[in-house]
Amino acid sequence: MTDPDRRSPPCALVIFGASGDLTARKLLPALERLATYGALPPQVTLIGVARTPMSDGEFRDYCRERVPGTAGPGWTALTASARYVAGGYDDPATHRRLAEVLDECDRDAGTAGNRVYYFATPPRLFGPIAVHLAEAGLGRSPLGGFVRAVIEKPFGWDEASARDLYADLSSAFAEEQIFRIDHYLAKETVQNLLALRFANSIFEPIWNRTWVDNVQITVAETLGVGDRGGFYETTGAMRDIVQNHVLQVLSLFLMEPPTSFHPEAIRDEKVKLLRAIRPLDEAADVTANAVRGQYTRGGTREDLMTGYRDEPGVDPLSSTETFVALRLDIDNWRWTGVPVYVRTGKRLPCRVTEVAMEFHRPPQLPLFPGPAGDLEPDALVVRVQPDEGLSLRFGAKVPGHAFRVQKASMDFSYESFEEQAPDAYERVILDALIGDPTLFIRADEVGRSWRIVDPVLEHWSEDPGSIPLYQAATWGPPEAAALIARDGRRWRTPS
Repeated sequence: MTDPDRRSPPCALVIFGASGDLTARKLLPALERLATYGALPPQVTLIGVARTPMSDGEFRDYCRERVPGTAGPGWTALTASARYVAGGYDDPATHRRLAEVLDECDRDAGTAGNRVYYFATPPRLFGPIAVHLAEAGLGRSPLGGFVRAVIEKPFGWDEASARDLYADLSSAFAEEQIFRIDHYLAKETVQNLLALRFANSIFEPIWNRTWVDNVQITVAETLGVGDRGGFYETTGAMRDIVQNHVLQVLSLFLMEPPTSFHPEAIRDEKVKLLRAIRPLDEAADVTANAVRGQYTRGGTREDLMTGYRDEPGVDPLSSTETFVALRLDIDNWRWTGVPVYVRTGKRLPCRVTEVAMEFHRPPQLPLFPGPAGDLEPDALVVRVQPDEGLSLRFGAKVPGHAFRVQKASMDFSYESFEEQAPDAYERVILDALIGDPTLFIRADEVGRSWRIVDPVLEHWSEDPGSIPLYQAATWGPPEAAALIARDGRRWRTPS
């Protein structure tokens, strides 16, 4: 049984895009686990909406087939009561039928007029769905219950399109009803940043420019774009990863202590941090502090990896970036003078997401022989994936008669807990159902994030033909190493 304070109230969970890939791969398995843990009472009803023709019974079978294995009583009950509405998302008849089903659920299943709409469709449909929900009167509850909209990223294509999307969403929902998902924020290690900083007096005194030399954020993938080439051509690494995942993790890692752990207090501090990031407004700023790259064929003779331009759906002359490296400066009292280095890319040597805080080196002392100066600096490393945990790196004497120092580490892994960490989608779904917005993104966060990346994207779009290339299974183009080497530093090698 789950924590009683973390149990959904009665409601109807409506999934737009119920027959799609996201629902099958992420949402249904997450719902099965929540139901098994007892987080979903019998008064929670699942309603699927999609273009694919299905009856209620066929949708119930579809849900069961997507979560193979022995079903617990909670999942059996949830799927047994599931409903389905077939139709186009822009068809008023679809929304009229949905209104009828919602009324039936209120009357027969005890959903109490509470509704959570989950937009699991392509992003171009977010706005139209919201507009049609408003026209059908489904943005408010007939019984005075809560109504919420859960929106997947991306939140627009740039700041202007994000404002347009917000205008469409606002036709049906107030800002406090909109829950924008970044599933990275629901990972246990990302949430543990709050505990690491504010529940431990040993860390907070050194969390500033006096002790910290630089911060590095790496989001690396070994896979290429695969069959998502058409999507990636319109997105690129900056929009896909930096604008959302990276900036959200960065803001949690470096924000000021909130006045309380109320959701709005935490989100206020995240926005303040994003506002303090110095924008790269001028072409010279972009040239000096931003690097893009695109992977080419590489690997080994036994495992030769396809280049990006040879992937299905990709323009043979594409200039879309599959790698981004940035140097960011934060203009506030805590972090002035501490550079933040960011890199993300596909077809890199290993799959890893980590945030590393490197500390100033100690002054040179006669006690340490010359080779000690070649040691990596002390660092606090937060591993988000694949092995979630923390690592504190420091210098230690090697046993023996000679005084030799090498790096050692103290490691913490989430595997040390008996409790199993919930999947990110379990957390975001349950948070939306109970109305906890802490890990969701506010409209001003979205706008500020776009203001950071838009000038870089605009500069790159004006010079599309000069994108640096890097071989698959390497750490990006040489320009990325030069970016950090210019400051007398080097990228960490994740381990």
